[in-house]
Amino acid sequence: MLKNLLAVKSIQDLASESDKGELRRSLGPVALTAIGIGGIIGTGIFVLTGLAAAQHAGPAIVLSFVIAGIGCIFAGLCYAEFASMIPVSGSAYAYSYATLGEGVAWFIGWNLILEYLFAASTVSVGWSRYLVKLLEEFDINFIPAALTSAPVEYTVEKGFYATGAMFNLPAVLIVTVVTVILTLGIRQSSLTNAIVVAIKVAIVVLVIGFGAFYITADNWHPFIPENTGVWGQYGWSGILRASGIIFFAYIGFDAVSTAAQEAKNPQRDVPTGILASLVVCTILYILMSGVLTGMLAYPQLNDAAPVAAALQAHSELRWLTTPVIFGALAGLTSVILVMMLAQSRIFYSMSRDGLLPPRFRACHPQWQTPVFSTVLTGIGAGLMGGLLPLNVLGELVSSGTLLAFVTVCIGIMVLRVTKPDSPRPFRVKWVWFVGIGGTLFCGVMLASLFATGGTWYRIVLWTILGFLVYFGYGYKHSALRNGGSSRPIGPASTQLSK
Repeated sequence: MLKNLLAVKSIQDLASESDKGELRRSLGPVALTAIGIGGIIGTGIFVLTGLAAAQHAGPAIVLSFVIAGIGCIFAGLCYAEFASMIPVSGSAYAYSYATLGEGVAWFIGWNLILEYLFAASTVSVGWSRYLVKLLEEFDINFIPAALTSAPVEYTVEKGFYATGAMFNLPAVLIVTVVTVILTLGIRQSSLTNAIVVAIKVAIVVLVIGFGAFYITADNWHPFIPENTGVWGQYGWSGILRASGIIFFAYIGFDAVSTAAQEAKNPQRDVPTGILASLVVCTILYILMSGVLTGMLAYPQLNDAAPVAAALQAHSELRWLTTPVIFGALAGLTSVILVMMLAQSRIFYSMSRDGLLPPRFRACHPQWQTPVFSTVLTGIGAGLMGGLLPLNVLGELVSSGTLLAFVTVCIGIMVLRVTKPDSPRPFRVKWVWFVGIGGTLFCGVMLASLFATGGTWYRIVLWTILGFLVYFGYGYKHSALRNGGSSRPIGPASTQLSK
């Protein structure tokens, strides 16, 4: 059994699957970069920046973004090399299959489900909150409070408890709309995403540009507030804790790699999309966090809409409040779209390998989209967004993503040993520095999340459920084991035709 779990797919087989895939190749570098930016800019910049600054890092939230950004750039470089070598849908799942074996690939694929599906749910809850805030701006209150929040909440002190609400109706509605858009086709989805990305980037630039004139230097002192004596509450431990929280803000760049099989020139365009979106968003995050903490004292940013709070503190900028809310809604919509797009492609890839039933890869003859996977993703995201609290969803998303990033950073180093002569259209320089650095940065952020108490056992339960599904179905139906050519990890697998 161990030998079977360590069986890997050859890069040639993956490339062949890419060439004969059913998915339409219609995405260029601009569209892929827009997908990356669409997936990244959203909840992080519109929600988490203020909360992490107020509760953990103070003005040093800028450093938290730098730490999280460095970890993501290391991981992004590893993703870019993988994507150029293995231009297929599946992201870290497909890369793990080619380097670390089927067992690890399943584990990563299962955690990518945790990342993308739960991320779409998490962001739909944020979208709901901003919609309610927008309606309040116009004194519209036709949605009952019981239909705008989850029926349960969670705190470390109380655990799960009932809130009295029924379900989050706006969260369910936005997921439904996005599901319909994704079902109609990747070109329509890409165009919608590009329009939304342009709107939200314009709003972010406006806030940075106008807000810079209302910065008070005193709000940046002390830049690193003194630790309260509790780990994670200010000081350097607070900066690390905040980096793990706002890491959620960077989730999305890896979604570019899940669309590799729909890229016109994946070896060139996917690395470009990954790295360009990361660089653009890291710069915007650092500038925005600096401006917000300069405009308003960090304790006052403890708001679910910190950007709006900072603007409302300056009467001259109140006119920007409504556009910012519109920008937040647009930004969160594009994140939901990108996360659900990525999730349906993960299902498609796992089904292609026999680890999930064939229906998960069935494509519509006209739209050429995996309809079953897309609709199932929409149902799952809608249910969780309507019923579960934001904090639980967010921690699970970050944990699953960090596990995937650590695996990709390790995998790229393994591949340099096991397949050193494989063609690499994009090649990471100083791979050992980048791989080890990415593993350490992402590992530390993962540890900071596990230190919160409840996150680690939810990950354990999710993992156990995943392997029950794997041994109940995937292990028996694996295409690699039933007619495919498996190759053991090691020097014997390095002989590839060029």
